[in-house]
Amino acid sequence: MGCAALALLLLAAGGAVAGEARLEVEAEDGRLLVSLPMPEGHAWCVEWNHSVTTIRVQDCYRHRQGRMVLERSHQPDFSAGLGHVPGRGRQVSDGQGGYWIEDIDEAVPGNSYRLRVGSPKVNHRLLHEGRRISLSDKAAGERVTIRLRTSATTS
Repeated sequence: MGCAALALLLLAAGGAVAGEARLEVEAEDGRLLVSLPMPEGHAWCVEWNHSVTTIRVQDCYRHRQGRMVLERSHQPDFSAGLGHVPGRGRQVSDGQGGYWIEDIDEAVPGNSYRLRVGSPKVNHRLLHEGRRISLSDKAAGERVTIRLRTSATTS
């Protein structure tokens, strides 16, 4: 089998081609819930509805030089647990009563973090290239790991 055919077979099976970075969401039991190509420079957001006020909150990341980097966060108001921390990015108006915290630029240790996925009311979801993928539909109440897998982090 030729290299191109093998690469297509691996992609069809959901596997990564060597050197291809992927954003993955893995359940605690090892199930791969989401696997998206995430080349250098591409961005995605994790969006959810605040558990008390139900406002939509976003944390936005970028694949930057093999690292998962938190770039910005959108918060429509100052609800419980939300707010700008002085010295951590800069707060700017979104023009609709909320605000963005821009220029956070924090690398996520180990290119991954754990999240307890909220109920359908909270509806944790990934936003990437115009798509919204509901994690709550796949794993409400479960702990998952969100990971940027690169050739340096593949094991």
